[in-house]
Amino acid sequence: MELENAREFARRHHRAVLATRTQDGGIQQSLVLVGVDGEGRFTVSSREAAYKTRNLRRDPRAQLCIFTDSFFGEWIFVEGDADVLSLPEAMEPLVDYFRAVAGHHDNWDEYRQSMRDERRVLIRLEPRRAGPDRQG
Repeated sequence: MELENAREFARRHHRAVLATRTQDGGIQQSLVLVGVDGEGRFTVSSREAAYKTRNLRRDPRAQLCIFTDSFFGEWIFVEGDADVLSLPEAMEPLVDYFRAVAGHHDNWDEYRQSMRDERRVLIRLEPRRAGPDRQG
């Protein structure tokens, strides 16, 4: 699958599972909402203390499985390396992320305070490959 096709899918469908590597080499999965930023990276909001955040800081390899709201039907995977952007640098990218996945917020000052209170971070996955390329 072409990466741009994967980006277009993620711009329309935001439900996903993020898989990261645990310290002992296992796989940790989290339900997330995914967006696409202006540079074509797949974005996820998380908390500073979350396992996925700590896992990615140690090992940046990640995979997203993105699916439709109905769950059954079309789906894609995207994999690559991720970086974690912390506050205060993450604030405006978190605003962009919210707009991409949810639209308008009624009170942006309240949203920004919530991001600070929750110690939010933005995970940005630079895609290397996407699929599936065929059906089994």
